Amino acid sequence: MSELQSSLLLKKQLAELNKNPVEGFSAGLIDENDIFRWEVLIIGPPDTLYEGGFFKAHLYFPKEYPLRPPRMKFVTEIWHPNIEKNGDVCISILHEPGDDKWGYEKASERWLPVHTVETILISVISMLADPNDESAANVDAAKEWRESYPEFKRKVARCVRKSQEECS
Repeated sequence: MSELQSSLLLKKQLAELNKNPVEGFSAGLIDENDIFRWEVLIIGPPDTLYEGGFFKAHLYFPKEYPLRPPRMKFVTEIWHPNIEKNGDVCISILHEPGDDKWGYEKASERWLPVHTVETILISVISMLADPNDESAANVDAAKEWRESYPEFKRKVARCVRKSQEECS
């Protein structure tokens, strides 16, 4: 797929999200002149520790999109087993397509060209609600989630409060 085709597909997805917003997030461009760099705002899902939070993240799309996945990085501080301390999101559907060389993930769980910005963000929102502590990107958060849940909750609550202050 050419860079032009990729940019047209991303423009179409952005227009669709603007025309028919999806509950739980909003999306736009970081720079109006660069369709390959998006900023999203994820609203902490109801009935989760992240409820009430406003978490900004960036999506960086490769020129080969949708054949290759984007990278996603939270710019708002967030404490979660599947989000590295630097904000990088670790979720199966953002892993390069094909078989996992370590045998942990099935190819069907990894990136597929049918994924869209909407399916990515719905998966990330689901991940916020239900962390996978067996595949942790933030080992400290995963350990705390399993072994010291009250401390984990306290750190998440601090991130939620901080996100609310940054958005006001």
